[in-house]
Amino acid sequence: RSTFIVGFPGETDDDFEQLLEFLHEAQLDRVGCFTYSAVEGADANALPNHVPEDIAQQRWEQFMEHSADISARKLQKKVGQTLEVIIDELDEEDGVLIGRTKADAPEIDGHVYINADHVSAKPGERIHVTITAADTYDLYVGIDPA
Repeated sequence: RSTFIVGFPGETDDDFEQLLEFLHEAQLDRVGCFTYSAVEGADANALPNHVPEDIAQQRWEQFMEHSADISARKLQKKVGQTLEVIIDELDEEDGVLIGRTKADAPEIDGHVYINADHVSAKPGERIHVTITAADTYDLYVGIDPA
């Protein structure tokens, strides 16, 4: 898991391009990104060459597009694999178990959505499931993500 800031004072176009190159080379699994914003009392507020907000926002969007592409490709490779999943909740209305793998942080990372007709489990239980589909951030068992 890695988190980055774009638009930090003094960040150049070249700096940002190097960050995108690093992201491409590193192929990180879980990435977060924020745009720089002044925080009361922070020394960075006094730095020269603040990046305009619109440029920082454009960089954030570009960064997130790159990281989403990486995530989607990596999750597609999990289709057909059997993974251990801890069940966090049951959405009875939709008949879906919602869980996560041991590598996923609750309320931060993607989920594993499991058709409750395929398996019987309760929140807190660990089960093994074979992944049948994936999208940008989530995995599915017996559910079409479209």
